Amino acid sequence: MAESKSKNPVRGMTPQQFRLWRRTLGLKQKDAADRLGLKKRMIQYYEKGNRDGRPVEIPKSIRLACYALSEGIDDFDGQSAVPLTTEASETD
Repeated sequence: MAESKSKNPVRGMTPQQFRLWRRTLGLKQKDAADRLGLKKRMIQYYEKGNRDGRPVEIPKSIRLACYALSEGIDDFDGQSAVPLTTEASETD
């Protein structure tokens, strides 16, 4: 049972999807870099899909940040927005 690992690893964001994300938000490369806390050059690498002929993968942290920005979340203070409690039952 050594083959319990998935043969289809989770596929990340493609360069085309990254570019589409940026354009959908109406961001220039510099704006996207500022919002993601990156240098403009990294945005260019992500959109090209390689750096000096070597493949560049968009890290999960950047993919998650892209999602957050798409949802209108600009920053996170480390606290849950809504604690998991039984508040709904308290109002009954």
